Amino acid sequence: MFGLGKKRSKFGRYLDRNGIIQEELSKISGVNRNTISRVASSDEQQPRLKNAAKIIKALKKSGYDVDYDDFWDM
Repeated sequence: MFGLGKKRSKFGRYLDRNGIIQEELSKISGVNRNTISRVASSDEQQPRLKNAAKIIKALKKSGYDVDYDDFWDM
């Protein structure tokens, strides 16, 4: 499934490398699956600060050491 030529952002590549499924991240974080898919597919797309905080909090809760700046520019 991974590496099929689909465009990926830094965030999307991180999800792929760590085997994190977008649907599961959506359920844990409470962020819409379409929002996660959109920001995982393009570096030009950034989530709203509220949604980014939810995503980062869910990843940290799952044991990943990440920060907003790892994926998106302020």
